[in-house]
Amino acid sequence: MAAAPTAERFEFPGGAGSPLAGVLHRPGSGTQVAGAALLCHCFTCSKDLFTTTRIAKGLATGGYLTLAFDFTGLGESGGELADTTVATNVSDITAAAVALIRRGAGPCVLVGHSLGGAAAVLAASRLHTVAQVVAVASPASVAHVEHLFTDDALEQIRSEGSGEVRIGPKPVRIGRDFLEDLHQHDVAAAASSLGRPMLVVQAGADAVVGRGQTEALATAGSAALHTVAGADHLFTDRGHSEELVQTILGWLRGLRA
Repeated sequence: MAAAPTAERFEFPGGAGSPLAGVLHRPGSGTQVAGAALLCHCFTCSKDLFTTTRIAKGLATGGYLTLAFDFTGLGESGGELADTTVATNVSDITAAAVALIRRGAGPCVLVGHSLGGAAAVLAASRLHTVAQVVAVASPASVAHVEHLFTDDALEQIRSEGSGEVRIGPKPVRIGRDFLEDLHQHDVAAAASSLGRPMLVVQAGADAVVGRGQTEALATAGSAALHTVAGADHLFTDRGHSEELVQTILGWLRGLRA
C-alpha cells in the first residue's frame, strides 16, 4: 500500500531576485512516480490556500512531484506585491521551472489557477521544460482582472501610484505598473501558439472568472475543456476540488497511454 505524500520546504530566487517560498510535495513511498508538476496559485492568494494545497496533495498522490510556491510579495515570499505585475509573475514561474530542473525534476506539467493560470500559459509559451499546461478557472485576458477593483480603487492606483484593493480576506496594495502591464499580454495568442497539450477546467458557478473567459481560453488553445458543475471559483466544496484533481490526473494519464 502506498504511503501518503510528504512535504518539504523549498526556497529559490524569483525572477526579480527576491527569495520565493515553496513547498515540494513528494509522492509517498510505494507510489509510482509519473512526473513533475509546477503549481501557480490565484491572484493575491498563496501556496497555502486550501485550493492550492488540495491540488498539490492530489497531484502528489497521483505520482507527481509537485512544487507549489508563493509569487513575489505574497505568502512567505520576499518582495512587495505593489511592485509586481503579470510580467513579474511570468518571471517567477520561469524561475520556479528552472529550480525544478536543477532539482532533477522535469519536464513538468504547469498547473495554474485563475490569474496564475493565465500567467502559466504566458510562461509556458517560452519554456521548453513545460510538457503540458492546465489552466483552472483562468481568463483568456489578464485585463479581465480589472473588474475586481472598485472605481475608487482604480482611481487611487492611477493617481497615487498604488492603492489598496480587497479581493481575498484582507486588503492588498496594488501598483500602477500592475494595471498598465495588464494590457501588454495576449493570453489567447500565447495559448494558440503553445504547441503542447492543454486542459482548461472551468468552475460551473464561477462568479469571478465567467464561463465566457474560460471557454475562450480553451478555444484559443484547442484545449480539452471540462466543467465542474456547481463549483465556485475556489472549488471550495471538497467534492468539487476532488473532481478537479481527478480530472487533471485522468487527462494526464490519457496523454501517457
